[in-house]
Amino acid sequence: MIIDTLENLSKYEALNPLFADVVEFLKVHDLNTMEAGKYPIKDKDLFLNLQVAKGRTKETAFLETHVEMIDIQIPISGAETFGYTPLEDLPDFEYNAEKDITKYGDTKPQTYVTVVPRQMAIFFPQDGHMPCITEEAEIKKAIFKVKA
Repeated sequence: MIIDTLENLSKYEALNPLFADVVEFLKVHDLNTMEAGKYPIKDKDLFLNLQVAKGRTKETAFLETHVEMIDIQIPISGAETFGYTPLEDLPDFEYNAEKDITKYGDTKPQTYVTVVPRQMAIFFPQDGHMPCITEEAEIKKAIFKVKA
């Protein structure tokens, strides 16, 4: 997991060659003015899910992991808290290959971190993360899905 500001995203380009495409996309597009939806960038290897998600509490949110994709999550309309537990510390749950997600039911995270607009959280396949924790009823957020 990486927590940093968006202006530093280019410093992580060596971790995955598609990160450079995310940096370029952000230079050209204003996430604040874009409509919710799915934006293909490089076929199935890189796309943006721009969404207005229902806010959750620590009690109603759930931990998840992905095998195929890295998430670069960026809150747009307000602060978002993420729960975190390394994959190696999570119990076995069924993986949904079609949706590339494992949901960990009532498993609680080991720690929490709050990210504000102009910051990002990057979650790799080894990072269990619990998104959408916010005091707001809804949160506008960007999720870049990057082929791992």
